[in-house]
Amino acid sequence: MSSAPNGLPRYPIVQGPMAGGVSCPPLVAAVCEAGGLGYLAGGYKTADGMYQEIKQTRGLTRRPFGVNIFMPQTGYVDPAAVETYRGQLAGEAGWYEVSLAAEDTVGNCDDGYEAKLAILLEDPVPEVSFTFGTPAPDVLARLRGAGTRTVVTVTSVEEARSAQAAGADAVCVQGVEAGGHQGTHRDDPETDGTAGVGLLALVAQVREAVALPITAAGGLMRGAQIAAVLAAGADSAQLGTAFLACPESGAHPMHKKALTDLMFPHTELTRAFTGRPARGLVNRFVREHGPYAPAAYPQVHHMTAGLRKAAAAAGDPQGMSLWAGQGHRLARALPAGELVEVLAAELAGAQNALNALQMRRTS
Repeated sequence: MSSAPNGLPRYPIVQGPMAGGVSCPPLVAAVCEAGGLGYLAGGYKTADGMYQEIKQTRGLTRRPFGVNIFMPQTGYVDPAAVETYRGQLAGEAGWYEVSLAAEDTVGNCDDGYEAKLAILLEDPVPEVSFTFGTPAPDVLARLRGAGTRTVVTVTSVEEARSAQAAGADAVCVQGVEAGGHQGTHRDDPETDGTAGVGLLALVAQVREAVALPITAAGGLMRGAQIAAVLAAGADSAQLGTAFLACPESGAHPMHKKALTDLMFPHTELTRAFTGRPARGLVNRFVREHGPYAPAAYPQVHHMTAGLRKAAAAAGDPQGMSLWAGQGHRLARALPAGELVEVLAAELAGAQNALNALQMRRTS
């Protein structure tokens, strides 16, 4: 049995959307078939590329699944800072024998947002989540009218209130522990280096601030951690890094191996690869270029695309963007369906242990 009688996923387990080919249809379908909610990542894809993956996923499962898309980027980017960073990366380009993206190829800041919305409205999926901002109220209303549940990624109480006011159906509360991009609605370079809010504290704060259902995300790798965020007020838990290591994942083999490699014991938030804070394993590229990377997303992302591709082709993890949450050392290379079942069993065990403890204290 993989779904509840009401058609919802059997378990409160969401496979987080991971851009760059990681959240591929086989991974999403395997999670859905096992009773979780799988998510495709629409970010960085063309609208047609996203739609092709939706059709592939439908061919692999009849269970509900979601699609994540990025909000358009409207903040000012200093062209001079981008060019300075291009000079910083010149040595990398020479080493990997690639060209850095020319300025006229890095101006697309909307990630095909309108075209993707049009597809999702014309041929709806069960759930759509948004990263880097809150859509306009009319967009959320149109999706709801099409039968789609809408989720907005938030990193603060203020962002959660904004999502509720706009009419979102739920929020995905992302703690600072999360791998990949921080889904902040406003990228403020002045906050770089300051401590973000941890997941448990943030879930509790958001729970008291809004009435929306909460999906908790950030550093979750075990069922006991899922139990903790549910106890803190979440309705479900989203795991990305935990599923990155699965054989169905589209992540590069070196990326999967690096999660538990003793050469990569730490993660940090860096702008080095994309121009926006994103958590990944600390490698040579992050150490050498992170301190100099400007707040220039998605310009830096496009600029470094050739470098990242060349490093992956060479099997060089020191030049790859190895996105990972703080719990990466707990990664398990299990088939996705098996991982869902293991997490669900761990969750049940943790909840039973808490209930037993409570009974002993009250008896």
